[in-house]
Amino acid sequence: MNGGLLVAGTTSDAGKSVVTAGICRWLVRQGVKVAPFKAQNMSLNSFVTRDGAEIGRAQAMQAQACRVEPTAHMNPVLLKPGGERSSQVVLLGRPVGEMSARGYHGGRQERLLGTVLDSLAELRGAYDAVICEGAGSPAEINLRRTDIVNMGIARGARLPVLVVGDIDRGGVFASFFGTVALLAPEDQALVAGFLVNKFRGDVSLLEPGLDMLHGLTGRRAYGVLPFRHGLGIDEEDGLRVSLRGTVRESVVAPPVGEDVLRVAVCAVPLMSNFTDVDALAAEPGVVVRFVDRPEELADADLVIVPGTRGTVRALEWLRERGLADALVRRVAERRPVLGICGGFQLLGEHIEDDVESRAGHVDGLGLLPVRVRFDREKTLTRPVGEALGERVEGYEIHHGVAEVVEGDAFISDDRGRSLDGCRVGQTWGTHWHGSLESDGFRRAFLSEVAAAAGRRFVPAPDTSFAALREEQLDRLGDLIEHHADTGALWRLIESGAPQGLPFIPPGAPA
Repeated sequence: MNGGLLVAGTTSDAGKSVVTAGICRWLVRQGVKVAPFKAQNMSLNSFVTRDGAEIGRAQAMQAQACRVEPTAHMNPVLLKPGGERSSQVVLLGRPVGEMSARGYHGGRQERLLGTVLDSLAELRGAYDAVICEGAGSPAEINLRRTDIVNMGIARGARLPVLVVGDIDRGGVFASFFGTVALLAPEDQALVAGFLVNKFRGDVSLLEPGLDMLHGLTGRRAYGVLPFRHGLGIDEEDGLRVSLRGTVRESVVAPPVGEDVLRVAVCAVPLMSNFTDVDALAAEPGVVVRFVDRPEELADADLVIVPGTRGTVRALEWLRERGLADALVRRVAERRPVLGICGGFQLLGEHIEDDVESRAGHVDGLGLLPVRVRFDREKTLTRPVGEALGERVEGYEIHHGVAEVVEGDAFISDDRGRSLDGCRVGQTWGTHWHGSLESDGFRRAFLSEVAAAAGRRFVPAPDTSFAALREEQLDRLGDLIEHHADTGALWRLIESGAPQGLPFIPPGAPA
């Protein structure tokens, strides 16, 4: 095989990321050397590759579905929103500056088409197949001229396009038809057909509609995927705990101890890498919820202040909401609090920020003896260390540099020298995303939290977060293998879109 495919969607969150990961896992189980690709991703949920490049976490998980190491070529353009109208532009894994939406779509995006096509060509030269994920909808005609992630990349690389529709939302037939009918003739020629996602019920009741859609568009359905709980991979944005559904709904495991452990995550603005708490939600007996009111912290055994793209803005939000005062009271009562990345920074004494918010000197919450200065260079690393007597791995994505004035180191090297973070009593802080995915460390940390909270909670001795993730990816591969026309999908990837597909009026300007 030497081919490719673009998985587009009728809308955002139609299931493109999940379908792409499922196709990747199905192909690799057939012995195909396959890689994922998303030309441009807008997300605050990112990851660091082995060589220190920042990409979207969804592409990192898709790489895991392919059983390969992720690289910057798999997501050459990453946009990290800093507000409603501007984003940090990360190009080939490195930040190159802030840009307004108007400035980006007004010319910069179009100039990046060559870069993303070069990255795609690099992958196609190294792999048997490359499964590409689009963004939003390919029928966003206001953005078509500068598009580099949907039909722009499909036309530039001559990729066949499979359009995914979420039938659980309703209106899927109109969405399929309208998506094709709003494309220019040259783009329509690449749209091979459709894939129905999240169907509930008897497929035979759907088939007449699919037959009529085929008659109207000349394009077939490549499968109907049934609704399955807990099948999300690391989402681009949102408040979804992606593995919580898998554990709670497919393997309902009771707590090992007599008590559950309640974790409250402050839903700060511009929250980044909210998937840090997935590993906690995967533990039997741990209940994770996102909160935005101070009274919701009252019964929590652990409060987490997560990462954020706007540390100073999040600090203001905590104060406006009354959550800051609740955190101060909580620490005074010696009840557990964990700050991660930006959440760690705002727990400190003060912040000097002339980079992210340009607010200058800002007083922090004063809950940890830490002083933070924002550097223009972004830290992008994949460190390894020890904490609570256990090995811990993570990844760092931050401009803030923390000076720990006193207190104990949270994470150290094998000689006991401080690597990152700070701990004072039951208040912890670390820059390391993903650290809770280290099973031994997570169990040790939860045991300390339970002891401090007076809960008779016992971590399960055999929960493997990596195994749960692999199980989830295999379920996605099963979904494609059992419910898609894999023979037709194989031919599409290998040979491209069928010839002679009809034009559906009115179309759009080329």
